[in-house]
Amino acid sequence: MDTQRRPWVRVTVVCATLLVFVCLVLLGNWQLRRLAWKQDLIDTVTARAFQPPVAPPTHFDVSRHRYARVAVTGVFDHDLSQRVKAVTELGPGHWLMAPLFAAEGVYWINRGFVPSGSGPADWVSPEGTQTILGHVRASVPHGTLLEKNDPTAGRWFSPDTAQLSTHAGLSRAEPFYIAAEHALAPDAWPRGSLMPLTFRNNHLSYALTWYAMAAGLLVACVCVFRDSRRRRGTDSHQRGQDCNDQPASEPPQQSTR
Repeated sequence: MDTQRRPWVRVTVVCATLLVFVCLVLLGNWQLRRLAWKQDLIDTVTARAFQPPVAPPTHFDVSRHRYARVAVTGVFDHDLSQRVKAVTELGPGHWLMAPLFAAEGVYWINRGFVPSGSGPADWVSPEGTQTILGHVRASVPHGTLLEKNDPTAGRWFSPDTAQLSTHAGLSRAEPFYIAAEHALAPDAWPRGSLMPLTFRNNHLSYALTWYAMAAGLLVACVCVFRDSRRRRGTDSHQRGQDCNDQPASEPPQQSTR
C-alpha cells in the first residue's frame, strides 16, 4: 500500500511547492507595481506640494490637482464645523473640518488636528477674513471600509465633502477639500500641516525579499530532488550487490538408496 501511495505524495508536494513559488513571484511583481505607483506619487507631490500657491481648481481633476498647493481667502463659519476621526503622530483625535466662504465659492478646509477630549474652547477660531494656504485633497466618500459616516449622529470617519455640505445645508460641494498649513502659534489647536506629504518607499526591498524567497525555495527543491535521486541510486546499487552476493542454491541431494 505504501508503494502505491508514494507517487501521489510526491505529486502533491511538487504541486504545493510550485503553487508557493508562483505566489512568491506574484508578490514580488505586485511590489514592483507598487514601487512604480509610489515613485509616481512622490514625483507628483514633489512637483506640486512645495511650489508657490495657486488658486483652487475650478474643475477638479484628481490626476492634475491632487496635492497642489493653493491659497484661498474667505470667512469661516465655525458653527458648521465637524470633526473627522483621525490618528496622527500626536495620537488619536480628529481633523477639524470647517467651511470657508470665499468669493469663488465654498471650500471645506481641514483646519488641522485636535486631540481627543478637547472642545471648541480649546481651539483657535479666527473671525473675519482669513487667507488659507494648504494642499488640495480629494474627498473620501462615505467613510472607511470598517466605519461609515453617520451625519445624524455626528460621527465622521472620512472627509466626505458632499455629505458634509448636505448635512450643513450648503447647496454646492467641491469634490475636494484643502488641508491647511499650520499658521497659528506652534502649540495652538487645531494643528495644521500634519497630513503626510512625504512617503516611505521600501517596495524595491520588499520585491527583492519575495524574489529571494522564491529563489531559495527553488534551490531547496533542486537540492532535495538531487538528494532523492542519489539515495534512490544508492539503494538500487545496494540491492544489486545483495543479489550478487547471495549464495547459489545447493542442488538437491540424490538418494543413495
